[in-house]
Amino acid sequence: MTSWVSRLLPRNGRSLATASENQRAEDHHRHQEAYGYFLPIQTRWQDNDQYGHVNNVVYYSYFDTIINQYLISAFFQEKQHSILCVSVFGPERVLRAVFKRLTHDRNLPLSPISGQPHSAFHCGSLAFVYCGLKTGLLTSPMVGFMVTNQCTFHTPVSFPQIPVAALAVEKVGHSSVHYRLALFPPKPTKETPSVSHWDLSDGFFFGHPKLAHFASLACTTGSSVHIFVNPATSKPLGLPEDFRRGLLRLMSPAPG
Repeated sequence: MTSWVSRLLPRNGRSLATASENQRAEDHHRHQEAYGYFLPIQTRWQDNDQYGHVNNVVYYSYFDTIINQYLISAFFQEKQHSILCVSVFGPERVLRAVFKRLTHDRNLPLSPISGQPHSAFHCGSLAFVYCGLKTGLLTSPMVGFMVTNQCTFHTPVSFPQIPVAALAVEKVGHSSVHYRLALFPPKPTKETPSVSHWDLSDGFFFGHPKLAHFASLACTTGSSVHIFVNPATSKPLGLPEDFRRGLLRLMSPAPG
């Protein structure tokens, strides 16, 4: 009996240590700073179940939405590249408003370009950090198969709330991507968060002032794994460098 107990105790000790480590990781994943990209999610009436809150299976569609929004959106190389906007009829104030939207309200310097018949401006240091994935089976050189999904539910949300989904990348392999995900509910105020069409279509990145409208603790956390394959053969395919670079921008910091 003594021998059996002595063998059991170290194993229990390891189990307790592992449980404690897992809990610390889960606590870390419930905070906004663990994520790089955010996308407001407009809940729908049909998302609610008979208990009056979003049904568990619907959260997977929210997470699928933010992953694919980031993957499909166009990727622009930064460094020495810049955006040139020429508008045939657009006055300066319109072009400045367009740049403000494109840069997620960041005040980047705009300088007029001389010799143009109409308003034209140069905007330096502009970079969209998405991936530019093409999704057509007949036209895309690769497609992503979701092979793992997992959700942990902490507190519910319900229609007509507008929570914000969050995305980080934990690992980028040869052909696989491991994601970390979360959903943050709006803060309990009388007014719903001010979310524009641009927010819903483009999202924003960590540090954006609109994150102040959402709770600091996630109501749901999760993880997913994509395997990218050749659409003709369904065999794993190496990730292109630009695509990989867009993913690496969202690499999540390790829990402390």
